[in-house]
Amino acid sequence: MRCTQCDGEHLEPGFIEDGGESSRGYARWIQGPLERGPLGNARRMGKTRWIVDAFRCVRCSHLELFVRPVD
Repeated sequence: MRCTQCDGEHLEPGFIEDGGESSRGYARWIQGPLERGPLGNARRMGKTRWIVDAFRCVRCSHLELFVRPVD
């Protein structure tokens, strides 16, 4: 992998933390547009969820984000 900003060769693996209430400690990407329920929460039922992996370029600090299916 290479950085899409500076073409750097060193991407450091990491993750984006989700520190909200009842969070599992990592961010997820959910397919489809954001739809809100009556209480303002995001509707997630029946939508595909993906874990977000983040890589930081050591050279310019740009973040590259990739998703993978939830295990």
